[in-house]
Amino acid sequence: MSKTADQLASQPARPPAPLQTESFRNSRTEIVGGDTPEPPFPIIMSGVVQKGFGRGGKDLGCPTANLPDESLLPMSSVTSTGVYFGYAQVLPKTENKALLGEHLKVWPMVMSMGFNPFYSNKELSAEVHIMHDYGTDFYGHEMKVVVLGYIRPELDYTSREALILDIDMDKRVAIRSLDRPAYEKYSTAIPDVLNA
Repeated sequence: MSKTADQLASQPARPPAPLQTESFRNSRTEIVGGDTPEPPFPIIMSGVVQKGFGRGGKDLGCPTANLPDESLLPMSSVTSTGVYFGYAQVLPKTENKALLGEHLKVWPMVMSMGFNPFYSNKELSAEVHIMHDYGTDFYGHEMKVVVLGYIRPELDYTSREALILDIDMDKRVAIRSLDRPAYEKYSTAIPDVLNA
């Protein structure tokens, strides 16, 4: 069994991530997971959106919202690093005229949880890309996430362009994987706690 993200984070040095290859990309499927979320999913995470490195939107065309370190435990203690899919919702902590109407809905998301080997991060992070154009950032507001499945392992890349190609495919895989009844049921409301 591979080490959990928490176990990897506690090591003095990060093990190198596998290098993405063209053969890996060509072997990827358009739908992942079973017809229903498989254990340990679904996993609920929430927290106040933190400032990250600002690379997602600027470098990669994929803006992300970072969850605080303390909100990672439900996921990092039972899964390894990688890219995951599910739904996310932003809930304003204060009245914010930019976050009204459709911006308050639950939207599909992809999430990278790991060390971003292309950028050589030292700390574990969870970066959520919500597939909706908010037109503004939402630092300091609450974000709820329900993670429903695993897309792929965390990889290293020889170029930014190769990373962008995989991110684009991750988004397509997430949308197709969520297009099943057992996953769609989370598209209207993210529970605070899951019933056993």
